[in-house]
Order: sequence, then C-alpha cells, then structure tokens
Amino acid sequence: MSRLRPSGGYRKLRTFQAATIIYDATVWFCERFVDSRSRTVDQMVQAARSGRQNIAEGSRAAATTSQTELRLVNVARASLEELLLDYEDFLRHRHLPQWTAECAEAGVVRNVPAKFRQDRSAQSDLTDLTDLSDQEWWALYAPWLDHEDAVVRANALICLINQCNYLLDQQIAALEAAFIGEGGYSEQLATARLAERNRVKQDRSDQTDPTDRIPGCPQCGKAMVLRTARQGANKGQSFWGCSGYPECRGVEAL
Repeated sequence: MSRLRPSGGYRKLRTFQAATIIYDATVWFCERFVDSRSRTVDQMVQAARSGRQNIAEGSRAAATTSQTELRLVNVARASLEELLLDYEDFLRHRHLPQWTAECAEAGVVRNVPAKFRQDRSAQSDLTDLTDLSDQEWWALYAPWLDHEDAVVRANALICLINQCNYLLDQQIAALEAAFIGEGGYSEQLATARLAERNRVKQDRSDQTDPTDRIPGCPQCGKAMVLRTARQGANKGQSFWGCSGYPECRGVEAL
C-alpha cells in the first residue's frame, strides 16, 4: 500500500531555511562573542540546532504520524523561543541596546525577503526564496550576520528568530487544522483498513453460494432448510422449506 501522507521536503520550507541561518549564525556568534568556557555557548548552540533539526525530523515523521510531526514542530518553536531569550539576555547583561520593533535597523532586516522578491520581479527573475541555497540565503543577511559589532549581529538574529517563530506559528496552525479536519495518520490508516475489509467482505459475499444465506420462513418466521423436490414439475430442484414442516408449509424459491 502506498503511503497515505507525503513526507520530507523540509529543505523547501521557509521555516527550515530560516532556522538554518539562525543555527549557523549562532555557532559563529558564540565562537566570536561568548566565552567558550560558559555553559551558555552549549545552551545557545543546542537550542539553535534543536530548532532546525526538529523541523526536519517532524517533516519526515509526517509519513507515519501527524501527531509526532506536530509535536516536533512545537519543540522547534519552543527551542527558538529559548534562543531568542538568550540573545536578549546577552544584550541586557552587557548594557547593550536592543532594537525596538519600530526602529529603522530592525525594519531593514525584516524587509530582506520582500526586497529580494522586488528585485527579482524588476529583473523578471522567477527565482523564489525557497529555491535559494544555504549560501545564497546567508548572503542576503551577511551585512548583519558577518558584522564586527556584536550588537548588530545579536539584534539581527533577534529579528530573524522572531520572523521564524511567526512562520512556525502559521505552520503549527495549519498542521492543527489539517489534523482536526482530516484526522491523523492513524485515523486515515484505520479508515483505509476498514474500507479494505468492507471490500473483501463484499467480494466474498458476491462469490458465496446463495444457499449459505438462510432466510426466515415467510409464514412463521422460523429458519428455513434446504430441500429438494422429489416429484412434480420441479423434481430435482432445490428450494427453501420451513423447518417447522409439516405444521408450516412455507416455501421460498432458491
């Protein structure tokens, strides 16, 4: 039987592509700006890795269980929320400024995808964001993520994490709606199994000798038995006769 649900394809997901940038940028941020002896390094890198890897694992798990897919995408969302707080803490503990949502710098970073689409449209280039390689994605954000100033890098990553979390919230909502409307994999499998059992049952019914289906007597309702006419025009032919014979003489054609 073919798989009921598609799976994989996570490399084309905007959430996975954004999480990949965040993971790579976090590794290099920690190498450059966080004391390697601090536990924070491991915590930040693992949170960034969890965000990316759980999106991929959830996409692959979709082949067998939509509940696991939903759970893993939620884990990815929670991991990136943890990482968001780590970057905010980095800035706050060092008395460094955090960009507000309304400031120009944050707006430019948030607008990178829209600017990419505008530039490609002006060039009549049909390349979509999801078609970009990891290196091409990085190049879009390199002015901030390769910056010498930790403030610029941390704030740019905060913008990216917020965008990725927004996309993950949409992805989770879509998965929840699909689960409610269509059921999970186990429900779909049970439905398919029931349909197959009914088909087999119908096939067997069509092939069953009609004498295996015992009717009730049309006169008294008792079970009928298969009899063979011994005389008359129907001699040698089978028919249903009431099991209450001779008290009841109900008959039915076979």
